[in-house]
Amino acid sequence: MSALSDPSGVPQRPWWRRSLMLSALLPLLLLGVLLAIIVTTQTGLGDRTAPPIEELTINRITLPVANQLVVNVTNGGPDPVTVAQVQVDDAYWMFEITPNKTIPRLGSATITLPYPWVQDEPHLVTIITTNGVTFAHQLAVATRTPSITIETVGRYALLGIYVGFIPVSLGLLWFPVLRRLGRSGMQVILSLTIGLLVFLLVDTLAEAMDVIADTAPIFGGSSLVLMVTLISCGFLMTLGRNRTQIPPSRLQLAYRIALGIGLHNLGEGLAIGAAFASGSAALGTFLVIGFTLHNITEGIGIAAPLTRERPSMAHFVGLAALAGLPAVLGVWIGGFIYNTVLTALFLALGAGAIAQVIYEVGYLLYRQSNDDRTPLFSKAVFGGFVAGVGIMYATALLVTA
Repeated sequence: MSALSDPSGVPQRPWWRRSLMLSALLPLLLLGVLLAIIVTTQTGLGDRTAPPIEELTINRITLPVANQLVVNVTNGGPDPVTVAQVQVDDAYWMFEITPNKTIPRLGSATITLPYPWVQDEPHLVTIITTNGVTFAHQLAVATRTPSITIETVGRYALLGIYVGFIPVSLGLLWFPVLRRLGRSGMQVILSLTIGLLVFLLVDTLAEAMDVIADTAPIFGGSSLVLMVTLISCGFLMTLGRNRTQIPPSRLQLAYRIALGIGLHNLGEGLAIGAAFASGSAALGTFLVIGFTLHNITEGIGIAAPLTRERPSMAHFVGLAALAGLPAVLGVWIGGFIYNTVLTALFLALGAGAIAQVIYEVGYLLYRQSNDDRTPLFSKAVFGGFVAGVGIMYATALLVTA
């Protein structure tokens, strides 16, 4: 058998590779032995005398039919939790729980109560464990949870189109106006785009933090949101450069902006669908107008990098669909199968994508400043950035979900 060589030219024989593999596995084997000793001896501290640590999270309360209330719960604590009683509005009620009254660590259960809930009235649900620990959840407005029907799917899809696809398409209609701007005007528009994206980044992270706060702490809370955001941003940054480190074209950058905005709108649709399904928001003309005005500026941000190109109409349709149609999917998921952890993860992915395109647009602004021999940090650039943040903030005030 011939000897192998590493890059330094030192011969490396197969037996040496086997020895290296054993050296790598040895710490893992010893770790397994240590864990076995800890489990079998209970860490040497004797029998546990402290009471169990119970942590139960009420994920969602639904009202599928009249006189029925369904509660979904998750055990996020280190010990099993046994449900003993359930109160609704301070009165004890008979209930059924599946799969079992004792919920294991990281397990979930569904509690069904024959309760005569009152339309548009609030109800307080309290779960009591065998150890007397209580977990309460307020149902703000009682309304029947929509079932999956062709009519409901169509109405939710229309809502997503109203708040996502149409506003982005209207914003893209400003493309001919943007093309007529001079070099200084383009700097303002690019900095305005950065301002829009920065607002979306902060808004998306804030929404993710609010959502993850309602989940079981064992899932990681805000740390999970931040880690997924960083991983998402890093992954897209890795894909954003080829081997020659050539930055993306302006059309590619526009698609990346649309992708980031689309993920944001997906999370927005999740929140909207969940709000309407639970009855905590009313679908009215003012709400649709508010979302339209808030999201129309997203189309400007997508069109800004394209002002020196002449993309075909098919590209504009694709950009509007990529940025706006995820809102439809979000409304469907939020309205029918809402899950807080899933929602937080989608929002974190969107935040990472937005952070990546902020870097790309900023780099484009830097290159354009070098080409035009103009200062990067000028009053016009700063004013455009502030205007972008201000526009998004002002239109966000019109959205009351």
